[in-house]
Formats: sequence, C-alpha cells, structure tokens
Amino acid sequence: MRSPASSHSRFPMIPDSEPWRNLLPSNLVVAAFRTYATDYKMVTSNTSSGNVSIEKIPIGTEIEGMNILGLVLFALVLGVALKKLGSEGEELIRFFNAFNDATMVLVSWIMWYVPVGIMFLVGSKIVEMKDIVVLVTSLGKYIFASILGHFIHGGIVLPLIYFVFTRKNPFRFLLGLLTPFATAFATCSSSATLPSMIKCIEENNGVDKRISRFILPIGATVNMDGAAIFQCVAAVFIAQLNNVQLNAGQIFTILVTATASSVGAAGVPAGGVLTIAIILEAIGLPTHDLSLILAVDWIVDRTTTVVNVEGDAVGAGILHHLNQKAMKKGEQELSEVKVEALPNSKSEEETSPLVTHQNPAGPASTASELESKESVL
Repeated sequence: MRSPASSHSRFPMIPDSEPWRNLLPSNLVVAAFRTYATDYKMVTSNTSSGNVSIEKIPIGTEIEGMNILGLVLFALVLGVALKKLGSEGEELIRFFNAFNDATMVLVSWIMWYVPVGIMFLVGSKIVEMKDIVVLVTSLGKYIFASILGHFIHGGIVLPLIYFVFTRKNPFRFLLGLLTPFATAFATCSSSATLPSMIKCIEENNGVDKRISRFILPIGATVNMDGAAIFQCVAAVFIAQLNNVQLNAGQIFTILVTATASSVGAAGVPAGGVLTIAIILEAIGLPTHDLSLILAVDWIVDRTTTVVNVEGDAVGAGILHHLNQKAMKKGEQELSEVKVEALPNSKSEEETSPLVTHQNPAGPASTASELESKESVL
C-alpha cells in the first residue's frame, strides 16, 4: 500500500535527503529559524487475507532549527558575487567585516564569564547523570579519539602529502618547526604562533619570504583542519551521549558543516568550540551538552592548534618547492633558447652578402699593408 501521507511533501521522498533539500532554501528568512527534515509515519493496513502490515512512510516536514547548509551556501555565492562587483561591492564587504569584528568583541566579553558558567553547567550535568563513571569514561574516549585523529592527520596524512609533492623527507622539514609547534601547544592560538612560524620556516627551511608571508597569515585564518577533525568527533560524541543514531544524511551534514564552519573559526583558544553549536543545530542535536566539550577543551585544543599550524607550514613548503621547480624549468628553457640562437646567428653572418668581412689580423695587418703600398709608390 502506498502512503496516503505523500501529499504532505512537495518533492518525491528520498530517505536521508535533508542535506540536498536544505542546500537551496526557498526563503532565507525562514532558513534562519526552520529547517527541512524527513519524518516517518507508521501506517497500518489490513490485507484481504486478514494479515496486518505496518509500513514506514517518510514525510517531509519543517522543524525548529537553523538551516545552516542553506545559509552557508548563500553566503559563499554572495561573497563571490560581491567580489565580482569590484569597488561597488566593497562597501557591503566592509559592513560584514565590521559586523564580524563587533561580534567577536562581544564574544570576547562573554568569554570572561565562561569559566563560571562552565562550572555550573558541568555541575548540573554531573547531578543529572546516574552513573558518573560512564560520563568520565565517555569524555576520556572523546579526548582519545580527538588526539588520535590529530595524530593520524598530522603525523601521517600531512607528511605524506608533502612527500608526494616534493619527494623530500617531510620529517626533516617538520624538524625545523619545533619551536612554533611548541608555541602552538602552549598558547592554543594560531595567531599567536604566526610570528614564530614565519621566522622558523624562512630561516630553518629556506622558504621564500614572499610565499611564507602570504600563505601563513591566510592559513592562520582559514586553514583549520585540526578544528574540523575535533568538531566532527565532538558532534559524534554528543550524538552518542544522547543515544542518537546518525544516518548517512546527518554524517554528510557534519562533514560539510564542519569544513565550512572551521574556515570561519577564530584563531584563538577555544575558537573552534563556538562553531560546534552550528554543527549541532544542523543535525538537530541539543546544544546544552557543549559544556562537557568546553570542560575538556583545554586538552584537545592544544593538539588541534598544532595540526592547524602544521597544515599551514606544509602548504607553504609545497608551494615553495613548486615555485622553485617552475623557476628552474624556466631558466633551463631560456638557456636552451640562447644556445640554439647562437649558431643560427653565426650561420646568418657567414651566408649574408650584406655582412662586411674584416681581416682577422686586425689593425696591425692593415698598417703593414699601408706601409707596403707607400713603399711601392
């Protein structure tokens, strides 16, 4: 029996299809408050033989919550459009930059009261938990999973990418960056590590100043691969804490939202935690469990920052190698062109009737010829 509830949806129903539908919201204002989701209705039907069958029917509905995917996609398209406008779009870009700076100032004020708030939030969570050992064990697993993910990405994936592009020992390259890595581990801030990273990558690894001073400041702002890893782990941890089974659509939403939100994460301590709320809103999970993440973030944020700055350094090193390779290739081609042009010019001089051939003996021979002519006269 086909669902009588199919009239509730405007589109042909596809299970776990929320991410695709939320990418293009019909109304941006509504997208700030409501999001599309697939609900299921159990329909009971009786057959002619007297058997009862229960069918699970998907129904498209709108629920409370921000449509993060649609808003992020619109922001990306709007940013490209404003850049295409040139000087006409600069005013709106400056407005959004000023609005973002003002928001960060407000957040910095609020962060002064965060320790007190975390103390009460964690205290309430401990009181609510029937078994505190389970909570501590779950937090320990979350910390271990986050650090393990950072170790795999920073110790295997990034060095492998560097080796593939440069064919050089990546660990020798990373050995010259121990000082900025220690600074990142101690400060938990990509921005605070930037001066040390620029100095070490130029002096110890010989990266061109034009590359390091262009790539590293941008990377400290937008390249937050360590933050993206821990945000995904945190979202899965909160889902398991609330006994929520994540489907394929929700996992895809976590990946896309974590990648997009990590680009806008601030390069300050606990900057990535603020964006986890966006991910939780996108997949419909409660945000009140963020207090547990904040309570142990001082541990996870250290390895997060190290992986962030390592990714910036690897990108600068790869770009420096490719630039050096392109310059050497250009110089080699130029020298080959000069070598080919030299014999051609000689052959043209020998065969051209317009070229005046002089005596190879030079001025001395011409002087002797004049003396002989004078003696004859």
